Amino acid sequence: MTNVFQQLRTAQMPLVGRLAPTPSGYLHLGNAVNFVLTWLLVRQVSGTLHLRIDDLDRARLRRPYLENIFRVIDWLSIDYDHGPSGPDDFLRHYSQLLYLPAYNRVLRRLAQQPGLVYATQRSRTSAAEPVPLGTPGAAWRMQVPPTVCVAAAETPVPLAAVMPDFIIRKKDGVAAYQVASVVDDLRLKTTLVVRGQDLQPSTAAQLWLASQISETQAFTEARVQFCHHSLLTDTAGHKLSKSTQASGDAGVLALGSPAAVYRAVAQVLGLPLEAGESLATLQAAIKKGPLPR
Repeated sequence: MTNVFQQLRTAQMPLVGRLAPTPSGYLHLGNAVNFVLTWLLVRQVSGTLHLRIDDLDRARLRRPYLENIFRVIDWLSIDYDHGPSGPDDFLRHYSQLLYLPAYNRVLRRLAQQPGLVYATQRSRTSAAEPVPLGTPGAAWRMQVPPTVCVAAAETPVPLAAVMPDFIIRKKDGVAAYQVASVVDDLRLKTTLVVRGQDLQPSTAAQLWLASQISETQAFTEARVQFCHHSLLTDTAGHKLSKSTQASGDAGVLALGSPAAVYRAVAQVLGLPLEAGESLATLQAAIKKGPLPR
């Protein structure tokens, strides 16, 4: 993780990062740490930062969750260069629903590749025969060969073992996350993706998916740098997630002060806890020179 700072300082291409939250719950500490890490990486090389909100999961979208994203960004005292100014601006001008035609073009191109995409009306674990791609209520899956191994941020990922035959179009006919994320990052000209280690299989899936057609081949490790940071856990050792928060919980905002977020960032970077006293002290520690490995 910490080596990325040194790599970015010598990178030749303009650095473009993004914050990519999902309005399916109140943002937790792990989300906030990811925001700050991304912001630090982008700002220390004077890069460009987008706010990209992933709202294709309409069943779980709630207005308070959408508002929470903007509140957390303000609370953390971080900023971004491009993106919606608030919930209404997002829904009118930035929602992923506006880009459905672009997702559908990629889905059609993937479906045209022999033996690559199949449709099923049941889960992957069910012994169900594939159905025609035009079957109503059928999900589309990528047929991942058992030998596929993808280098995601220099780590070999056996894709067929960790994410076999992943969904690219949901049963409602809407593009799934893996396709939409690739298309959005290409549209934004993203060159840096910061994710938790739990999303390394998604990175591998997206890299392999993008390599299958010419329209998305620019989404490769030669073009995009991936940084997978360690995860934060609760007192029981469980990964933090929106779904584990108590009903009515305000998420990370319930901490009252963002100091706990900054300290957690310092911990992820291997810095002394005092470096996480504030956003300014984090920036100062990073600028001093090489970080611990």
